[in-house]
Amino acid sequence: MSIEAAMSRISQIQAMLTTGIVPPATQPTTPAASFSSQLANAQGAAMNIAAAPTGATATTAATTTTASTGVSELPPGTPYGAEITAAAKANGIDQALLAGLIKQESNFNPNAGSGAGARGLTQLMPTTAAGLGVSNVLDPVQSINGGAKYLKQQLDAFGGDVTKALAAYNAGPGAVKRFGGVPPYSETQNYVRIVQANAASFRTAPSEI
Repeated sequence: MSIEAAMSRISQIQAMLTTGIVPPATQPTTPAASFSSQLANAQGAAMNIAAAPTGATATTAATTTTASTGVSELPPGTPYGAEITAAAKANGIDQALLAGLIKQESNFNPNAGSGAGARGLTQLMPTTAAGLGVSNVLDPVQSINGGAKYLKQQLDAFGGDVTKALAAYNAGPGAVKRFGGVPPYSETQNYVRIVQANAASFRTAPSEI
């Protein structure tokens, strides 16, 4: 550039400074676009995060919906009727007999206990409960299932003889074997009679289905 041209250019710049006109600077477009893109991405991510709990909650609610406990085939109003029906069927025993046993053992009180240490709806002793896989004798479902399993064991042990099985449930299988039948204990004899009477009442009353 010649000296004349340089001096002319300097004069032009001075004139623009004097009038306040500043040459437009080239504005970087990439950073702005990058920032807008990042902002949009961040907003989208925030929306996704906000939406996630709702979806998770819906999924959890769908998977934790309480399933039906089944249908009771015992007379209407029988406490734990559906659970007793299910346990009896699972163990291949008479549900009316199981209900009659529970009525005599605890009168359907899941917190019932005896001085000997038996607890729960089916009045299982701690060692007996442990052998049946019952971890909480006060849990109604565990107690019913444990009692049904134990009654089934006695029925199998005495060839399906209900009287001997009930006597064994009350006095122990050893006593029944020792006496060749119901032991001469008034408690056990009354127990067998009452449970069978209870069972008969559950059979004759109208069922829910």
